[in-house]
Amino acid sequence: MIWEPEYETLSREELEQLQLERLQSTVNRVYMNVPFYRRKFDELGIDPEDIKSLDDLKRLPFTTKEDMRENYPYGMFAVPLREIVRIHASSGTTGMPTVVGYTKGDLKTWSNLVARILAAGGVTKDDVIQISFGYGLFTGGFGIHYGAERIGASVIPISSGNTRRQIKIMQDFRTTTLVCTPSYALVIADTIYEMGINVNSLSLKYGLFGAEPWSEAMRQEIQEKLKIIATDNYGLSEVMGPGVAGECLKQNGLHINEDHFLVEVIDPETLEPVKPGDVGELVITTLTKEAFPVIRFRTRDLTRLITEPCECGRTFVRMSRVMGRTDDMLIVKGVNVFPSQIEAVLFEIEGTEPHYQIVVERKGRLDEITVLVEVSEEIFFDEMKKQQELIDTIKKRLSAELGISVEVKLVEKKTLERSEGKAKRVIDKRRF
Repeated sequence: MIWEPEYETLSREELEQLQLERLQSTVNRVYMNVPFYRRKFDELGIDPEDIKSLDDLKRLPFTTKEDMRENYPYGMFAVPLREIVRIHASSGTTGMPTVVGYTKGDLKTWSNLVARILAAGGVTKDDVIQISFGYGLFTGGFGIHYGAERIGASVIPISSGNTRRQIKIMQDFRTTTLVCTPSYALVIADTIYEMGINVNSLSLKYGLFGAEPWSEAMRQEIQEKLKIIATDNYGLSEVMGPGVAGECLKQNGLHINEDHFLVEVIDPETLEPVKPGDVGELVITTLTKEAFPVIRFRTRDLTRLITEPCECGRTFVRMSRVMGRTDDMLIVKGVNVFPSQIEAVLFEIEGTEPHYQIVVERKGRLDEITVLVEVSEEIFFDEMKKQQELIDTIKKRLSAELGISVEVKLVEKKTLERSEGKAKRVIDKRRF
């Protein structure tokens, strides 16, 4: 089902005209109401009236998380505080939190865009949605919640944690759709197995997962273990929250809501656009946000754009699944390494569990990666020769994928830390 076919199937010409009108309006609003942007525009000699085409977007300044933190808490708002009806914030784990606000109009837009994503993932008003994202300052829980209610589905706002209770609720309330991080979906799947529950006895049909990078192999693992169709969705607090982009049931890229977000993909070093279809950093300009519009926000997420038509009938450009972030990218021995690359290799090797951890250390003058891999009890307690064969296989596959050698250590099942939110995949012990 297409939630808003009048927008989601626009021709490119109609869409670009709408984008230009909304861009011009946004640029004028931030210049008039946000001192940060007025100062930036003036420094660059930009008059809002200079924006005559979408190509003029590249003349505008970038916005970063650091800019938002420097204007903490309300310095980036474009409306008076009395018009703000909701405030969310990032976790602030890497510094001052980034604070975002919403007007009544923003909340209406947000719920509608999330409804698009849910509908693309198969959800209808007849579904029962269990939201296992955290509620609170994090945008995920509330964002999905209001979108689900907009569709008319039944919502179970269970939040994250207490996995066995999650499963009991799933059984008793006949949950049809699960929403959480992909890593937590695997925790739930493993716990279902441990509890001796036949997954086929559940009512689950769909899973919409996001908030962390995941691989195609991980999708297949989740689908097989939970007997569902799993789709990816993308959002970030600084731009809105969930609802920026999401997969349809064709599972071939995330449809970006281009009538509300103008996207670019740039080289994170040169800041110039990459060639069409090449991987780069996603940059987003909001086109309809009232309280907290942002111009050319550098997401730090690495992806590529897909312009080929989708069989579902939606005409928006798609983005590939996020492949990593420019700020969680590991540079080891001069090579760029992403956790998602390692994950993809591990999921292809029989006997490994879907839980791993990457430890990076500096030994002498050289960096060394050790990948801790959980394996089944049979393998962990098997003879040393078979364990070594598995280690050699993993090392060989990882070396071929990454272009550098890595150490591999097998660990017993359930010895690595589990997470009910985003999994902590990397422990970097280096001190630069």
